[in-house]
Amino acid sequence: MIKRLVITGYKQHEIGVFDDKHPGVGFIKKALENRLLGLIDDGLEWVILSGQLGVETWAAQLVIELKQSFPDLKYAIITPFLEQEKNWNDTKKETYQMICANADFQTSVTKKPYEGPWQFIEKNKFIIRNSDGLLIIYDEENEGSPKFMKELAMKYAEKNDYQIITISADDLQLVATEEQQNQWSE
Repeated sequence: MIKRLVITGYKQHEIGVFDDKHPGVGFIKKALENRLLGLIDDGLEWVILSGQLGVETWAAQLVIELKQSFPDLKYAIITPFLEQEKNWNDTKKETYQMICANADFQTSVTKKPYEGPWQFIEKNKFIIRNSDGLLIIYDEENEGSPKFMKELAMKYAEKNDYQIITISADDLQLVATEEQQNQWSE
């Protein structure tokens, strides 16, 4: 049973989504929601995110919505370093500040500003060790930043009871097709 779930995936620019009005955002949120609802029914208590732009931001927005129906669901923002949003534009900073303000728990793994890539590695190790599973939006044919988290989770799962749930490009296409069919039938 997964009580504490890490959600991650591509950053916005890795999939060519440059604002939240892009139709792909809705399909990603719907795919995440489809998986989360089953996990909530099975006892999911915490969603863990590092607050990165893209899939993690959209997942946080979705969890905030789901908390209206599932008030016991909680989420944590665990960043690799302090002030990760420092160089983001104002719109992205506002979104980030909103998801942080609504989080049930927030911390930084290294407790210092950015120093180097090692902080991302330490964050990944920390959140995997402190969770029961990983929900990742990732496609093997389109490598990107989620690759490192998936590899670490797979290595961890070899020796520990750890579940990895992948939402692939094909899964997203299926959600998009279903959503379009639903719009046509309304």
